[in-house]
Amino acid sequence: MTEMKKVSDMEPNEIKEEVRKAYTQVADIDVGCGCEPAVQTSSSCCGDSSSAKVTRVNLADALGYDTEGMPISATESFAGCGNPVALASLKEGEVVLDLGSGAGLDMFVASKKVGDTGKVIGVDMTPAMIEKAKKNAEELGITNVDFRFGDIEDMPVDDNSVDVVISNCVINLAPSKAKVFQEVYRVLKPGGRVMVSDIVLSKPLPKEVSDEVITYTGCIGGAILDEEYLQHMRDAGFEDARITSKAGESLYGAYSAYIAGSKSE
Repeated sequence: MTEMKKVSDMEPNEIKEEVRKAYTQVADIDVGCGCEPAVQTSSSCCGDSSSAKVTRVNLADALGYDTEGMPISATESFAGCGNPVALASLKEGEVVLDLGSGAGLDMFVASKKVGDTGKVIGVDMTPAMIEKAKKNAEELGITNVDFRFGDIEDMPVDDNSVDVVISNCVINLAPSKAKVFQEVYRVLKPGGRVMVSDIVLSKPLPKEVSDEVITYTGCIGGAILDEEYLQHMRDAGFEDARITSKAGESLYGAYSAYIAGSKSE
């Protein structure tokens, strides 16, 4: 058996391919890897036990989502660590961009808030997720959503075209967080805002943890220090980048955070 490469020995495109493979599995089966609201203390937040499967199925409900009327296929592949839509204060008519939109749950919740005069764009680099989200939208009869295949480090979205950017436990998976926030700033309109939930660190991860592909695709290995995360936002132009709340710190110092910022007028 060929030994798996260490993350530190991989090129960015190789890391992205491992993430794509992991989340293709999440799209194709009822449960799978993904982030948990309280980050587990083992070296990975992925698991095969029946209890882990129950947690995955009920994750959206545990995070406060109103899933009434949602198809099970919209929640069975949910892999978030928060509920950014609940805190994004979305308004009628706004254009929302969801980074790493997956099977579409956050998009569908946001679409109700922005209404028929608004629009929700989802960018995801996993074709299986895009296809699943399209089918879910069709089943729900939602038409103010737009699913786009793409990389959040180089988004297929116009400059100054979005009112709000949301994301749910995805930016930690990007090899270059700096590029992601440069792109977020680029696509936001003046006065636009960002509200994401993500996994960040209060202390550096042990190298043996950060180097494992399974911990990277499980939302832990790619996480960075909270202050480093905020500095990437500031460097991109977000002067008011801040952590608004945090929960579930693990043995390794990984925790789930709500992180906000806005683009100046």
